[in-house]
Amino acid sequence: MEHRKIGDSDLSLSIITFGAWAAGGWMWGGTERKVAVEAIKSAHDAGMTSIDTAPIYGQGTSESIVGEAIKGISRDKVQILTKFGMRWDLAKGDLAMHSKDNSGKDIDIYKYAGKESVIYECEQSLKRLGTDYIDLYQLHWPECVTPIEETFEAVAKLIEQGKVRHASVCNCSTSQIEDANKACKILSDQVPYSMLNRKIEKDIVPYCIKNKKSILAYSPMERGLLTGKIKPDHKFQEGDARRDMKMYQPESIKKIGDFLAKIKPIADEQGATLAQLVLKWTAEQPGITIALAGARNAEQAIQNAKAADIKISKEQMDFIDSELAKL
Repeated sequence: MEHRKIGDSDLSLSIITFGAWAAGGWMWGGTERKVAVEAIKSAHDAGMTSIDTAPIYGQGTSESIVGEAIKGISRDKVQILTKFGMRWDLAKGDLAMHSKDNSGKDIDIYKYAGKESVIYECEQSLKRLGTDYIDLYQLHWPECVTPIEETFEAVAKLIEQGKVRHASVCNCSTSQIEDANKACKILSDQVPYSMLNRKIEKDIVPYCIKNKKSILAYSPMERGLLTGKIKPDHKFQEGDARRDMKMYQPESIKKIGDFLAKIKPIADEQGATLAQLVLKWTAEQPGITIALAGARNAEQAIQNAKAADIKISKEQMDFIDSELAKL
């Protein structure tokens, strides 16, 4: 598995990084803890040494699952990425959404990253993860209550204390990255990016390339849609947020399925799956440093790791782009 440096730091992450949102169950129709733990262990054994999680994923569930999965693994052999700034246990800041936890209980989620909250969240994450430091600590979403410089003054303090190694952001604009960078060195921006969502190519990508910031691409498979396994008649479980999204309606699924059928021969040539082709395509795009991939079980995790071995020629890249342009 290839590893790539994040920004101009000494931190390197596996180009396919384990995304642990689904492991937490929240907005994914629940989780099976034992299966999720095995998925993370299998991913690590297959070379995916980097794991991205967040407190909000299952309201602590994902982080505790990651903590259980990495027990027994030498700490310098795994890179832990987690986040802060989304509170379900504190009514302060910007109301982000009304939701339900894994038990079906109504919860309100707030975007809040005041200094005291950042420090508190870090302590809670360290406990759940069972570690004494976090490799990359990321602001989950920008908010309007706290100046972002103030937020990252708190992160800088955590770095001084050795509880955090490096600072980062998610879902931030170039100006927000600039402001955060005034208080603490920002290595990367974690943003949505896929064959079907390339908006960041207009501004985030050129900015990050110019300023030596990394891009961590999340949802590269559009939550399973680009695997080719979701068919027009698919029934999503209660609690699965995809069931109400336009992209996951039958007409859209069919259109995307037709596109996938056209590029499938490229995967077939190498004995690879569509998911593996999609992941490697993502990681090979200009400015993209790593692609995050979730897995619901060990077999999916192993298959995701194998995406790093796929080779895509320039001609094949051009063909994929030409077909994408028709969507």
